[in-house]
Amino acid sequence: MTGQLYYQDIAVGDEITPLVKQPTSRQLVMWAGASGDFNPIHYDKDLALSRGLPGVIVPGQLAGCFLGQLITDWIGDGGRLKKLSLSYKGMNLPGKTLTCRGRVTKKYLEDSEHYLVCSLWVEGAAGEKTITGTAVVTLPSRG
Repeated sequence: MTGQLYYQDIAVGDEITPLVKQPTSRQLVMWAGASGDFNPIHYDKDLALSRGLPGVIVPGQLAGCFLGQLITDWIGDGGRLKKLSLSYKGMNLPGKTLTCRGRVTKKYLEDSEHYLVCSLWVEGAAGEKTITGTAVVTLPSRG
């Protein structure tokens, strides 16, 4: 984030600056420790393969948090994330590039607050949408 975003500067259809992530095996271990999610499919390659997975997979909630970072980085310190809803559609693998993207789908004023609704998604290495979601945020007004 290089400066504060203001409600008046945003139009429906505007794209959110993409966020690129490359989750590592180390990051998966750190996530497990921080979140308490010790599901072995996230760290035990042999077990993951035995369950028909292509290998260790990135926890869906970790990849979902990347979307949280995407939106909060974009709205800046004066913005507020009011709601984040996610739906998990596919698997992500450590060492593969994930691109977090979004687009403004609605603007409205309610109770003196300036709201945006944004469609969000994570694209896997092949461009497939592995997570989709919606964020509701408020932004400051210029006047």
